[in-house]
Amino acid sequence: MTVRHDDVTVEWFGYATVRLETADGFVAYIDPGRYGVLTGEWEPDSPDAAHPDPVDYRAADGDAVFVTHDHHYDSDGIERVAGEDATVVVYEGVDADAIGRDVIPPSELPYDVVRIGEEDHLTVGDCDAWSIPGYNEEDGPHTGDGGEPFHPKGFGIGYLLSLDGTTVFWPGDSDALSGHRALDVDVFLPPIGGSFTMDRREAAALAADLDPALVVPIHYDTFDALETDSSAFAEDVENRGIAVALDEH
Repeated sequence: MTVRHDDVTVEWFGYATVRLETADGFVAYIDPGRYGVLTGEWEPDSPDAAHPDPVDYRAADGDAVFVTHDHHYDSDGIERVAGEDATVVVYEGVDADAIGRDVIPPSELPYDVVRIGEEDHLTVGDCDAWSIPGYNEEDGPHTGDGGEPFHPKGFGIGYLLSLDGTTVFWPGDSDALSGHRALDVDVFLPPIGGSFTMDRREAAALAADLDPALVVPIHYDTFDALETDSSAFAEDVENRGIAVALDEH
């Protein structure tokens, strides 16, 4: 299933992987890979992951690739989606040595790699991109047994992308933060799985504040901790007068 808003198409592959394409053919990917969304392979560190259908996605058509943090950095996924002349934008906090998976450091990827800070702006081809702080609050609901946030401030980011005049917002692995509410958003891609991010109710409340033209929820049902009722989320948001598309395939 591919969702369209104006001249921008949105396709969710699972987990946090999203493909965006403009009418002129500019393609951007967000957080490609992991948990079999591009390969169909069941990761050894995810015994409770939903077994994906067999797939070998190697479009290599991306003009831009955006990565938010260590958990979503997958060098194999990037190489599957990035075109030969792609620009790969990676948050400066991503550290391959700290990831604990078999990944190539961003500096060794065969593309133009740009490291971005927590609150930066850059232009990649036809796309304007702003990095947005994304984290779990220390006194919030998404912390571990010791009270430490799963994603402390500075660990990762979200992205606000402008494509053909359409703004697309992916908060990353984050709580619903007060700063998010000031953004001008046309298409909102909220994580709704809870546990490590905002849950479906928190995401619906944030959607009401943002009042986008379209909401496409992602980052849910990949494994047990992210299971949620996407239909209930859609009903909640639609009752607030906002259109929702469930890209579930």
